[in-house]
Amino acid sequence: MTTYSTTSPQPGGRGLRGRAGRLFASTLPHRMDWPLISAVAALSLLGVLLVASATYDPADPGTALGHAERQILHLGVGAAAFVVAAAVDYRVSRAYAPFLYAAAVLGLVLVLTPLGETINGSRSWLVIGGLQMQPGEIAKIGLILAVAMLLGEPRDGEFAPTSRDVLVSLVVLAVPLGLILAQPDLGTGLVLMATCLGMLALSGAPVLWVAGLVGAGLASAFGVVWFGLLEEYQLQRFTTFIDPGADPRGAGYNANQSMIAVGSGGLNGTGLFQGEHTRGRFVPEQHTDFIFTVAGEELGFFGGVLIIGLLAFVLWRVLRIAALCEQPYARMVCLGAAAWLCFQSFINIGMTLGISPITGVPLPFVSYGGTATIAHLAILGLVLNIYARDRRVD
Repeated sequence: MTTYSTTSPQPGGRGLRGRAGRLFASTLPHRMDWPLISAVAALSLLGVLLVASATYDPADPGTALGHAERQILHLGVGAAAFVVAAAVDYRVSRAYAPFLYAAAVLGLVLVLTPLGETINGSRSWLVIGGLQMQPGEIAKIGLILAVAMLLGEPRDGEFAPTSRDVLVSLVVLAVPLGLILAQPDLGTGLVLMATCLGMLALSGAPVLWVAGLVGAGLASAFGVVWFGLLEEYQLQRFTTFIDPGADPRGAGYNANQSMIAVGSGGLNGTGLFQGEHTRGRFVPEQHTDFIFTVAGEELGFFGGVLIIGLLAFVLWRVLRIAALCEQPYARMVCLGAAAWLCFQSFINIGMTLGISPITGVPLPFVSYGGTATIAHLAILGLVLNIYARDRRVD
């Protein structure tokens, strides 16, 4: 049995800051969670196939190949981010968490300047030259690291976060949340709130605080709707979620068509590139937010269950790594990653099945997208770094 040192490096010439220039501890850790890596690779491969099918046009076959090739490029950049996150000692992320959080907030500020671009009604994209990125995805990582730093370092004589830690964490959440809602990007805002709440609930914070935050969130949601603070299209999404048949040709079109596409697949599906609803483009954004409709129609019930099963397996492995952590900061990073991926997967799949409102968030590891793909793989790299370097026993 091999034990692992969990002593955090101290500042100074021989500590973490003295080694900050050496970003790579040496090479990738020899101890990797290969089942987790295999599940993510399988989801990514399925994602490329579904993106190709979702964008296939018999009149212009090169279009499908173009989207699939770009997604492979996104995965290549994401794999590089994964390698860096897995190779650099995770305690470096702890040392630079405030700076990473500040950089994420700066990106959200720049989105609201002339550098930002409005796509699908939300000013969520930062455009510099030919490069496009979505700072909201980076903000999810910045929030996890910052909140993990606050909740994962109990003071002397304390074994769980205090009310003060909870309050500071809420302030840390409020800054990027306010900037994201100003875009407005309700989906990303909900993911940030759910991630922070999940970390608070699993950190051992006072139960009254957690219950109070849930109650405050519900009251705020009611107040936002009651006082008409939502954009018209956002309000329509919630209305059609409650009654999908209220406006089937208008606001309820996406929800109805996505359920029809998924239901038409039956048990075995129609086969890749053979879905009538997919090829007919009846579901908008079917290569990004509605990618699960392609899986439901062309891979059928069994294909949909396979994707859900792989996502559940990824979440289980991340939670298992969190349970093995010795250091509170490392454990909180893993729990934050699990909360993020779990909530976003549920919302994305749920909106195609009519069990959650349409909010416009991608399906982790499957949907087409650059910044989101890179962010998902980067946080998984950090989780595997923790698995290799912060475990109680072999």
